[in-house]
Amino acid sequence: MRDDTGRTRLHGRILLAFAAVLILALVAARPGRTQTDAGKTAPHAGKGAGPADPPLIDLPGYRQLLAKYKGKPLVVNFWATWCEPCRDEYPMIVELAKEFKPQGVSVIGVDMDDESDMNLVRRFIARTQPQFPNYRQKPGIDLDAFYEGVNPEWKGTMPQTIFYGRDGQILGFFLGTRPQAVFEQAFRATLGPAGAAGDTGHGGTQ
Repeated sequence: MRDDTGRTRLHGRILLAFAAVLILALVAARPGRTQTDAGKTAPHAGKGAGPADPPLIDLPGYRQLLAKYKGKPLVVNFWATWCEPCRDEYPMIVELAKEFKPQGVSVIGVDMDDESDMNLVRRFIARTQPQFPNYRQKPGIDLDAFYEGVNPEWKGTMPQTIFYGRDGQILGFFLGTRPQAVFEQAFRATLGPAGAAGDTGHGGTQ
């Protein structure tokens, strides 16, 4: 009987020791899992691992942005990853932004993708490498009011590019894409005190 009791106690001690080792192993493993998870998210949030997601913007925020750039020629390109013409046009905008930056023209992008498309947005920005700031439509905003507030003649056609003079007023805009030569002319027009930036996007000839 004593032998059985001794064996039972010994067996219990072995189980307790094994449980203690198991607990220590699990605790020690936690930092490894956390680091692995952090590594997975690092491309979007880690230091030096890529640009942060575009800041959210609504109509009041857009107007504040325009006020910030007042006194400078400004080009604003509205784009989305689901818009094929936007994807084709955007690298040209990136190239022209570099070309006209020394002349004082500022460029900003506004992404109109939904929250569910953020992985596509991140990959697109990483691939095109824009050297200008990008913003993103704030989820849940009234899009019709946003379109109207940005440009009364914009009904959501993508892409849209707006050209602002130094006084903060719209010189012209493109609804849909245009050849690079037309864009160059429009960029150049923002440098002058007045004038139209190409056609005004009413479906006229290029």
